[in-house]
Amino acid sequence: MRKSRLVLAPAVMLAVSALVLSGCAAAEETTPDADSTTDATEEVVEEAETYEVYALLPQGSDQAYGTFYVPAMEEAAAELGINLTITNSQYDGDKQASECEIAVAAKPDGIILWPAVGDAVRPCLEAAKAAGIPVTVTNSDLFDADKALSRGYSGPDTYGQGVSSAEIMCGLVGDADVSIIQLNGAAGNSTAIDRDNGFTDTVAANCANVTILQEESTDWTKATAQQVASEMITAQGLENIGGIYAADDSIAAGAIAALESRGVVAADYFITSIGNTFLGNPLVIAGSLDGTVFQSSSWDGENATRLMYAVLTGEIAEGDREVKFMPSVKVTADNAADADVAPEW
Repeated sequence: MRKSRLVLAPAVMLAVSALVLSGCAAAEETTPDADSTTDATEEVVEEAETYEVYALLPQGSDQAYGTFYVPAMEEAAAELGINLTITNSQYDGDKQASECEIAVAAKPDGIILWPAVGDAVRPCLEAAKAAGIPVTVTNSDLFDADKALSRGYSGPDTYGQGVSSAEIMCGLVGDADVSIIQLNGAAGNSTAIDRDNGFTDTVAANCANVTILQEESTDWTKATAQQVASEMITAQGLENIGGIYAADDSIAAGAIAALESRGVVAADYFITSIGNTFLGNPLVIAGSLDGTVFQSSSWDGENATRLMYAVLTGEIAEGDREVKFMPSVKVTADNAADADVAPEW
């Protein structure tokens, strides 16, 4: 729970001690002048209020994104007077549910939630609401039906990221008829769902000449993506595929490896992704990946803390839900080497 206390300055403590030691004789002494009393009183200082907050995350320093996200979250917490208890469910929905039970029982001032599995977090949200604990969401927003149970979201516009990647694809393809395969993120993950919808909706609206032959889920890793992409290439026939959309750079790297294992050059295909990571950015510079969308993990972690602080201090009014999207920047060969889109994870 939040804490606050008054600390007496040394001048005030000495004045109190003098009164106690003088006993009844104090009544006969000259009353201190008004100015000296005022000076002593003004030296009373108030310690900043602190808050107890649980951050229920699906990853930490065990994954590249967390190595920048968590330190930025902790640095902002130290600045704002927030004591963080951070958990890592490793994208296990059941484990995160158990961590939420522990968090609610601890009765903190707030809970920051990064959903491990989008359709599994409602019981956690309902328990927090029943206990009067505000919840803010980070990195991957809730499904629409659950949003009213939270006080806000900060992080990437995951649907918009899919839109941006599709816009890069449409711009590259032009009027040509191109068939592509699509590799999504983990099944059931809200980020994966949003990026999928953002990409497919935009392709349908802006470049119907791009045909999505097949789409499959992955677990966000390069190794799994390479296997899934290889199976899709076999199923569709390499000669029928002109491009690939990958839900993030790790998936794109796996898909590129699957192409190149067939003896073809990835640069001959239209390939777009999301992330602009340490893995993806060099692929853009090399020409194997045509475009990606910059996502800052440090921005994500810092603003998760700042959003919760705004709720706890009343900056965000009761009943309001604040949404704060990080900037999404398209990264292609034209700007991939620029300092303002230098990869973080």
